[in-house]
Amino acid sequence: MSDNQSREPVATDDWLGPGPKNAQLIYILYLASFLLGGIPAIIGLVIAYMNRGKAGGFTETHYTWLIRTFWIGLLYGIIAAILMFVIIGIFAAIAVAIWAIIRVVKGLMALGKNEPIADPQSWLI
Repeated sequence: MSDNQSREPVATDDWLGPGPKNAQLIYILYLASFLLGGIPAIIGLVIAYMNRGKAGGFTETHYTWLIRTFWIGLLYGIIAAILMFVIIGIFAAIAVAIWAIIRVVKGLMALGKNEPIADPQSWLI
């Protein structure tokens, strides 16, 4: 077999290349980070940065939403950790977790309908 022949696409190409399936994978990694620690979310962030600007269409808004969800969530998490010295930090941490889950679910629902995120630059939900 020569190198000039085109290779058959591997089943994982859709999941790792830019597009809706890849964005779905990142959403799943973000949700998995609640059970497995922050490593899956960091992996998702790296994948989002690698594929942002390559997907085109409505998927680009999802990459922006995913990247901002990570960084804003990290900022809110740091603020909640600082507030742990005062009892309110526990409630702030719970609020941050709920905020992140809602953003991920909202993104998954829009992605499932092949719709863009209405305001991917938002700091809220």
